[in-house]
Amino acid sequence: MTFNKISPAAIAEQLGDRLKQARLNIDLTQAELASKTGLSRRTILNAEKGNAQLKNLVAIMAGLDLVDHLNFFLPVQEISPLQLAKLKGKKRQRASRSQKKELPIRGDKPLW
Repeated sequence: MTFNKISPAAIAEQLGDRLKQARLNIDLTQAELASKTGLSRRTILNAEKGNAQLKNLVAIMAGLDLVDHLNFFLPVQEISPLQLAKLKGKKRQRASRSQKKELPIRGDKPLW
């Protein structure tokens, strides 16, 4: 499934469904996952509805033994050699306001 043409809320809902299915696949109740992660059952329920804070999402993924999948979700962003030369070896701290750039779309590859 591609997420290019749906709203952020719809994407969050899809991810919540995937969390729920991952939990069910390993036969854990929401209460058991909550206990395993140190989160409340209500937090697990909200995440499965697509409403989770980032740190809670990471905790849930760790509790489901899916934390390694985060590298696929958002890979490490490397600095291009040209950008590094332009910055003279310094790490970029903020974006410039000079021009708007559109993010590249990866053809028909799903982003998630």
